[in-house]
Amino acid sequence: MTSTLTPVRSKRSALTKGQLPKYAPYAVLAGALILGAAVLALIGFNPFGWGLVSAILFAVGLVSWSAAVEGSRKAKDKLATCLVVGSFLVALLPLVSVIWTVLVNGIPGLLDPGFLTTSMNGVTGAFDNKAVESGGPVMGGIYHALLGTVQITLLATVISVPVGLLTAIYLVEYGHDGRLAKAITFFVDVMTGIPSIVAGLFAAAFFFAVVGPGTKTGAVAAVALSVLMIPVVVRSSEEMLKIVPNELREAAYALGVRKWRTILKVVIPTAISGIASGVTLAIARVIGETAPILVTAGFATSINSNVFGGWMASLPTFIYTQILNPTSPSNPGPSSQRAWGAALVLIILVMVLNLVARLIARIFAPKKGR
Repeated sequence: MTSTLTPVRSKRSALTKGQLPKYAPYAVLAGALILGAAVLALIGFNPFGWGLVSAILFAVGLVSWSAAVEGSRKAKDKLATCLVVGSFLVALLPLVSVIWTVLVNGIPGLLDPGFLTTSMNGVTGAFDNKAVESGGPVMGGIYHALLGTVQITLLATVISVPVGLLTAIYLVEYGHDGRLAKAITFFVDVMTGIPSIVAGLFAAAFFFAVVGPGTKTGAVAAVALSVLMIPVVVRSSEEMLKIVPNELREAAYALGVRKWRTILKVVIPTAISGIASGVTLAIARVIGETAPILVTAGFATSINSNVFGGWMASLPTFIYTQILNPTSPSNPGPSSQRAWGAALVLIILVMVLNLVARLIARIFAPKKGR
């Protein structure tokens, strides 16, 4: 019996020889956390510094152990793995931090009665002072700003998507790297990097010349946002249309289908998933813009459902004014609470838009065969 087990044990030891044990990463991580806490205790403990020092100690410890046991080749592999995972965590940290901060500060504002169903019309500093002194609910809400954001963004999308999609179709299907196509591509690239305030000034100056001075409406703001959206829609749609296989176009042409119908029935449905994602990115690009809306739509405390007349509030301008000019300068807490609540609603809007875009892409994507 002993002679039978001996070769098996020797075979297993031969297979595992020169390899780190499976518990090695966990042991190094535990030691790095303990040693990092000890180092930070000497110079002043804080969670961020603890995580950073522990990560460095973990990478050094694991790579050194691997070099001693497995050799330089495996050690280099583990070093690359540590760098990749570390880069991912560094990129993820700001996102998690932002979401956590907005949730912690925004949920109390979101739970206030009437926060989503009332406006700031008639709300003065006396209400905020009373809320602070009595500990009662904070009066005033974001209904007018939420309505303005939805209307302005929707109108900007209606303007931008057809223009951007048709431009992308021309560049891919008809331009054929001609002079006009190259000029359009150049100006689209230039427009992609223009500051948002420039788009707001352009829209304000355009309506100043056409309608008259002092024209501030939601429609003007929508035009300003469309200037920012169109380049994003063009570039994303162009890239999606380019990856549609030419075989699909040629098959449609071979059946006698006209070019415009091939584009409408074959090319666009094939690329609709990427196009929807590009439109969502364009909306996310402009839904949080503050400067162009301040220039073109101003700020209002009451509800305005007419996007073509009168000043109109939006969530970004609401957040800006609540922080910069609190309703009660002596008690800025309620205004800060409203601002954080509006920021949370803005993030939720972007998440909902992403979900809607994925749903649209799934509905209109080409059906798979058996």
